[in-house]
Amino acid sequence: MFSILLHLLCVTLCLQLQQGLSGPQCLEHPPKLNGTSGTGRVIQVGGLKAYVSGPPHSKFVIILASDVYGYEAPNLRKIADKVASTAGFHVVVPDFFYGEPYNPNNTQRNMTVWLKDHGTDKGFEDAKRLIAALKKKGVSKIGAAGFCWGGKVVTELAKGYYTKAAVLLHPSRVTLDDIKEVKTPISILVAQFDNGTPPELMKQFKEVLSTNKVDNFVKIFPGVSHGWTVRYQQDNVTAVKSANEAHQDMLDWFTNCCEVIPVSTLFLVFHSLGVYGDLASVVLPGMASGDRLIMSHSW
Repeated sequence: MFSILLHLLCVTLCLQLQQGLSGPQCLEHPPKLNGTSGTGRVIQVGGLKAYVSGPPHSKFVIILASDVYGYEAPNLRKIADKVASTAGFHVVVPDFFYGEPYNPNNTQRNMTVWLKDHGTDKGFEDAKRLIAALKKKGVSKIGAAGFCWGGKVVTELAKGYYTKAAVLLHPSRVTLDDIKEVKTPISILVAQFDNGTPPELMKQFKEVLSTNKVDNFVKIFPGVSHGWTVRYQQDNVTAVKSANEAHQDMLDWFTNCCEVIPVSTLFLVFHSLGVYGDLASVVLPGMASGDRLIMSHSW
C-alpha cells in the first residue's frame, strides 16, 4: 500500500514539474476572482478573451501572463491598470485557461488533472498566436511579464524573439537550462522565501545571462514569499510595499527596453513646452498618432 502511494506521489510531482507548477507555495492565498474588477474591459484578442487596459491604439503592448488563478484576479488587474496609467502602455491580460482557472475547492479537478488541460506548453502556443494577432494590428513593440505559472510561459517566449523584453515575477519551474536559451532582455524578480527560486539558483541565472551577453536584472526581495507581487494581503504592510517596488521595477524594465518615456516624464515635457489641456491628444515628433502618451527616446 505504501509503495502504491509513493508511486502516485512521484507521478504527481513529475507531472507538476513538467507542466510548470512549483509546489504548495504556488497555491497559497488564492484570490477572490471578480470578472468585473479593474478600470479596463474584456475583449477578444488572438482567439482569447483578455482584460485590456490603456490606450487601445498604442503601438506598445505589455502582456501579463497570470498565475494559475487566472485573469480575473483583482490584484492582477490592478497591476495592469497601473502599468497602463503610469506609462501609457496598452496592457493585455489573456485568459489562458479558457474560463477555467484553477479552483482549489473543486475536488473533481485537482491540480494534477487541471494541469493536463492547462500546461505551460499550451500557454506558450496561445501566447505566440496572441502576439501574432497584436503584430498584425500594427503593434511594434511587445513586452511580457509572467507571474508563477505565467513565468514559465514568458521564459519560453524569451527563448525566441517574440518580445522586446521579459519580466519573471516569482516564476515556477524555470530551470537553469531554460535560462541558457534566453535571448530577450530579461528581469527576474523573486522572493527571499521561495522554494522554486533559491538565492544560489538566482546567482547561476545571473551568471549565465551575463556570460551569454543577455541584458538582465535579477533581484531578490527580502521578507516576502512566493506569489507576493500578485497575491499580497492588503493588511501586510511589508508585502504591499515590496509588491509595489517589484511592480515599479517591472515598469522600469519595460520602459527602458522598449525605449519609451513614462507618462509622468511627458507631462513635465509638455508643461515646459507650454502645452496644456488634453495631453492624450498631443502628438510630438517621433510619435505616431496612435501612440498617445508613449514615444521613442530618439525624438
